[in-house]
Amino acid sequence: MQVSVEMSLYPLADNYLDTIKDFIERLNQHSELTVLTNTMSTQVFGEMQDVMRILGEEMELLFQNVPSNVLVCKFINKDLRPENA
Repeated sequence: MQVSVEMSLYPLADNYLDTIKDFIERLNQHSELTVLTNTMSTQVFGEMQDVMRILGEEMELLFQNVPSNVLVCKFINKDLRPENA
């Protein structure tokens, strides 16, 4: 099943921009995902099993390296990539 996820990361740290950029760069390294970023949020698209596994791994790494974060996510069980609209 294809899913679309919209995420906004709010690191509660002084170097918050570096933390956000690093998280997005790591997501982009996974060929199973399509990652689109704008000034408000990051959208991730892919097979649900892949998306959930990768987000879990990347969130764990993020939470281990930066003690306090807020990650807001919205999930939909459709492929909402712009080229599929």
